[in-house]
Amino acid sequence: MRPSLLHHTRFFVTASSLAQLPEAGLPDGDWQSGTLPEIAFVGRSNAGKSTAINILCNQKRLAFSSKTPGRTQHLNFFAVSDRERRYGYLVDLPGYGYAAADKATRASWDQLLGQYLRQRQALRGVVLIMDARRPLTDLDLQLLDWVEPSGRPVHALLTKADKLNRSEMAQTLAVVRRAFEGSVHSVQLFSALNRAGLEQADDKLLEWLGVAQKKNPGESVTGV
Repeated sequence: MRPSLLHHTRFFVTASSLAQLPEAGLPDGDWQSGTLPEIAFVGRSNAGKSTAINILCNQKRLAFSSKTPGRTQHLNFFAVSDRERRYGYLVDLPGYGYAAADKATRASWDQLLGQYLRQRQALRGVVLIMDARRPLTDLDLQLLDWVEPSGRPVHALLTKADKLNRSEMAQTLAVVRRAFEGSVHSVQLFSALNRAGLEQADDKLLEWLGVAQKKNPGESVTGV
């Protein structure tokens, strides 16, 4: 595994409402837009969202995955930084498609998630986690509809790709690429088990954070 800025990610704050979101300003540096960029992670419950965050950040328990779908009810912010500056946040959003919560609770979580995706100015991109065996469910398409008016890019991680053979992988990629045709969205296969697609996903996140990953092992990340 190559070194990455994401490996320095740490928990920052939890928010249960838009009013509790951290200030978008940059207190410890001078980023070109005046705000710290945020990257949201979204997906159906048990699609592997927390696992993907942990693998990308090379940590075991940065993001927590509950055994009960829908248990995560908040927006969890993780700060991406090194000794010199803070570059932005990874934001773990509540999973959707859960059945354990009551209707009113699900509606409240969906409202929080939808408002964040549509209104948060610091949001630079959305990582959509989908099980490679069941991509583009009705709820995934609803999520894309929430994001579409903002013009923000979505990068889909098709998790658990190790469960598919080569033919199934190619077919699944083709289906999602067709669905994304004409948009700014992108897609890749991803497996936490064998770490397939890890560097590709890392490149995309660093691009959204406004930094470039040097290719030589041991070299540090530099701003662009």
